[in-house]
Amino acid sequence: MIALPNDDNSCGWYQALPPAAPATRLKGTQKADYAVLGAGFAGLAAARRLAELEPEARIVLVDAQRVAEGASGRNSGFVIDLPHKFALEHPDPVHKQKLLGLNRAAIAQLQGLVERHNIDCQWSAVGKYQGAVGERGIAFLEHFEHLMKGLGEPYQWVDKTELSRVLGTGFYSQAIFTPGCYLMQPAALVRGMAEHLPDNVELLEQSPIRSLRREGGQWRLQGDEGEIQVPTLLLGASIFTREFGYLKNRLLPVMTFASWTRPLTDDELSRYGGELNWGLTPADHAGTTLRMTADRRIIIRNSYKHVPKYGASVSEAMRRKIQADHRKAFLDRYPALAEVPFTHTWGGVYAISRNFTNFFGELESGVYASACDNGVGAAWGTISGTLMADMAVGADSQLLRDICRVTGMPSLNPPEPFLGLGVKSRIRLAKWQSRSEL
Repeated sequence: MIALPNDDNSCGWYQALPPAAPATRLKGTQKADYAVLGAGFAGLAAARRLAELEPEARIVLVDAQRVAEGASGRNSGFVIDLPHKFALEHPDPVHKQKLLGLNRAAIAQLQGLVERHNIDCQWSAVGKYQGAVGERGIAFLEHFEHLMKGLGEPYQWVDKTELSRVLGTGFYSQAIFTPGCYLMQPAALVRGMAEHLPDNVELLEQSPIRSLRREGGQWRLQGDEGEIQVPTLLLGASIFTREFGYLKNRLLPVMTFASWTRPLTDDELSRYGGELNWGLTPADHAGTTLRMTADRRIIIRNSYKHVPKYGASVSEAMRRKIQADHRKAFLDRYPALAEVPFTHTWGGVYAISRNFTNFFGELESGVYASACDNGVGAAWGTISGTLMADMAVGADSQLLRDICRVTGMPSLNPPEPFLGLGVKSRIRLAKWQSRSEL
């Protein structure tokens, strides 16, 4: 039995959008040249690229939910050019430069789509801060500086006074600013891209695929009211790749959580005293991500949970506890805004691997996948989906060769219950160690 997405319906990004047009669902028998499963960053990019490379082909893009209801619409709205914190530790500088080039190719692609289609998603090239609260965070910042020097990338130390002016809070002691990050409204971005797919892509939403089998040289994707028959399948389903029997014991489902406020009033904005439209990630990776949106909302993101049953693993009591933790983090930073309520608290599930390795490539004849973004899905999903389409049609490029070089096989996980116990223990330990940075 395939376990389907089970996301909460309280994602602030999604709820802030106007109502979506009625969905087109999978019905009857559909035949296509390519099927793309999952309409997030990776799936949207794959379908678009297939349409460009094969303009006469019929491409079906199918998702169990509405576009932007899943993980791609639930992140904190960063599109980061730098390699992930763990990837920055890689000993090979060429490896890191290739990751940087792939991420920047994704940003250029997304910016081109935003500009070409006039997608209203708060897209902005404002960089980001990596912030520290105390000595532990500052030690991480000093290490980050060392890594940035090795990468040859620009950065700038920001002291407490300047940080307070931008962030409207004196909670942070120091930060490093890097200029290459873009901010956006993720649900608006992915919906906007879905609304402007090429003509030979058909989007089928609210169409869960219940089984996948090969029969007579064709893949048959069975839904509730119909099926898709196709020779070539591209999986942009991230953690749900394992539900179809692939990478089954190699991907870990982890959920992160965020809360945001309503837009601040003019009086509240005056008391806040900082700028609009910035983002801060924690120097200590288990710390708190903080954002002020262009439309005056403050976002708090922290708390990590191992969710083997995806959204079904999260109880209402757990949600209340997480929101209380977010509230404390908010009040620690903005005590003068104590009366400003949270309007939404939501979680988003993503895939990580124990060796922090992304999977990219052909799983078996006619099946391709990009899985395991290790928590940096906007840029990675975009470029990996694009290059997955190149691989599927036999195209070649330097970027395709680069992504093949920097990806590999996620390591095997220990069996349950040892896996769950180990992951939960690691998360609890990281939270305790990072308590001064939360």
